[in-house]
Amino acid sequence: MLKLRAEALYEATHREYRLYEKQGQQISTFYAENVFGDAEMRSDLSTEVYERLINCIVRGEKIDHDTADAVATALKSWAMARGVTHYTHWFHPLRGATAEKHDSFFELRDGSPIERFKGSALVQQEPDASSFPHGGIRSTFEARGYTAWDPSSPAFIYEIANAKTLCIPTVFVAYTGEALDNKAPLLKAIHAIDKAATAVCQYFDKDVQKVTVSLGAEQEYFLVDKALFMARPDLIMCGRTLFGHSPSRGQQLSDHYFGSIPRRVTNFMVEFETEALRLGIPVRTRHNEVAPGQFEVAPQFEELNLATDHNVLLMDIMERVADKHNFRVIFHEKPFKGINGSGKHNNWSLITQDGRNLLAPTSKAKENLQFLTFLVCTVKAVHDYADLLRASIASANNDLRLGGHEAPPAIISVFLGNQLSSVLEELEKNANVKVGKGDNAYLKLGISKIPEIILDNTDRNRTSPFAFTGNKFEFRAVGSTANPSVPMTVLNTAVADVLCQFKMQVDKELEKEEKKEVAIINVLRRFIKQSKNILFERDNYSNNWVDEAKKRGLNNFKTTPEALAAYRTKMSKALFERHQVFTPIELEARTHLLLDEYIMKVQIESRVIGDLALNHIIPTAIKYQNKLIENFNGLKQMKLDTKYVQGLITDISQHIGLIHQMVTDMTEERKRANGLDSEINRADAYCHQVRPFFEKIRYHVDKLELLVDDADWPLPKYRELLFLR
Repeated sequence: MLKLRAEALYEATHREYRLYEKQGQQISTFYAENVFGDAEMRSDLSTEVYERLINCIVRGEKIDHDTADAVATALKSWAMARGVTHYTHWFHPLRGATAEKHDSFFELRDGSPIERFKGSALVQQEPDASSFPHGGIRSTFEARGYTAWDPSSPAFIYEIANAKTLCIPTVFVAYTGEALDNKAPLLKAIHAIDKAATAVCQYFDKDVQKVTVSLGAEQEYFLVDKALFMARPDLIMCGRTLFGHSPSRGQQLSDHYFGSIPRRVTNFMVEFETEALRLGIPVRTRHNEVAPGQFEVAPQFEELNLATDHNVLLMDIMERVADKHNFRVIFHEKPFKGINGSGKHNNWSLITQDGRNLLAPTSKAKENLQFLTFLVCTVKAVHDYADLLRASIASANNDLRLGGHEAPPAIISVFLGNQLSSVLEELEKNANVKVGKGDNAYLKLGISKIPEIILDNTDRNRTSPFAFTGNKFEFRAVGSTANPSVPMTVLNTAVADVLCQFKMQVDKELEKEEKKEVAIINVLRRFIKQSKNILFERDNYSNNWVDEAKKRGLNNFKTTPEALAAYRTKMSKALFERHQVFTPIELEARTHLLLDEYIMKVQIESRVIGDLALNHIIPTAIKYQNKLIENFNGLKQMKLDTKYVQGLITDISQHIGLIHQMVTDMTEERKRANGLDSEINRADAYCHQVRPFFEKIRYHVDKLELLVDDADWPLPKYRELLFLR
């Protein structure tokens, strides 16, 4: 192992730069060239077929057989002209990033070779998918599942090792109809919020016929040299370092943040961005993050379903391109102790069919009342379903990140900024304003001046889980490995539910012959009063906030097992059933899978800790201890001072003994956890009985790292992992 570290260090410090051959081209000349987008559909489909397809996409109608055949023929011709030989139904399973099975266009017909692609193959496939995690939805002998085309996300050509494949975004469902993926529930949640938001928009503008959800997913990540990565079994098996003493210099100077991007990293960024842009992923921003070795890529905002597809595709592209540059991308939420973890900040907003942002304040009083309506309804949704939102971001990885180093805590709260919070407070207080028939309602209700107060006047709060940032909400608590569809499904369903409540209550107010603006304000005031406990403007890390949040009735679920309980409440089941997003069976299956995944991740980490401690760390420490004993005996024979060496031998011996004992105890706790009768009990045991050993063992291993001769230490150290690029 020592030799492996030495060889890795040599490789990492003798890398040659890999220049990307397409560097310097104007983006507009190749953007989306590998996507069967609107321009390609207009060109390759007849006007009649194109219009039928667009209607199906916009209205969610079922695609008829003739349309499917026509689209399949055009897709095949377009793809084969670009060298494509295979196609795949590309989907998001319940575990892992994406899934695909490649089929060739080639087939034999009456003994003659031809290329065929029928509409039936485009619309639906039956993959051999019995081993995909399903949470109990189906048995092995009832394992049939179907992938079904999602025409709202365009097909694209993905090139790997000179092999080009036509990828068709799909949903994945069981034979019985339950969703076995993350996309199907997301599409249902998008439909729910479109329906609810459009109905509310009718109070303000009768021309609004559709509302889409916009998402911009900022992706944080670390880069580590491939050779150094391969010399760390914990990074290979767990995606994070289980041992490693903090270097003398970490991120305390903040000199890496927005600094000059290293040359080798820039070359990597240029290549993966170019490949992403060719696939229609509108990446725009690149920069160094705060932690050494950490970076970020951010796209232009897109429709939510497409943005989700693009995010998971982008992560795959980054991993493949990184390998060419002798890097490994680390997406884990907390790969290194003592410095920033990585998030996937989900910037969320609502957009009408004519491009108006419903969360953007304007200079017009009528539009501003609409803005306040959607703002307050979103705040109330976060308040009412805070525990569900916490469950949607829960994972063993994210538990390590939340609550420190610029990551928000586990307490869900909303930041609006002082000015906007004051506006809501004032709105709540003015409860007795009477508006006569000839009065200017906006002026009398105090709404007309609000745009001047809040427009471009919202600060930032990097410690807030859910922050308003001028014309959108930023869900900062989402982890970097997460599929955005999971938290976005919960958020959109919750907001849709509150918008439905809002409309129902406004309609009741209107039955009292109240003026429309007054009816809306009356309901908003009630909503503000009911949800203001979720608003918090200050430091989310402070102990005072923990105490204050408890007084307000806000939960602080620090671990995944306790957070996931929110999925099993009557309130949650009713919410998802009401909007036809999840059936009780689908919801229970996902809870089971998430608990099972938590157990397995902690179990794997426990095993890796035991392996590294017993087979790498302790033998290394003993060898060094033996050298010290020889030195001690030599000093003693020469009658020289042996106190320092003796103390060093004693310290090493104590650390070795404690590591060995704690690994033994941890293993016994793991065995006990495995024998428990239910997944929730096993998850709790792994959380509270097994995982606490991790930091205790790490403490002593990291102490040994400081004591053992650097030349003998087997694992690449933090200073090497974080600073050698």
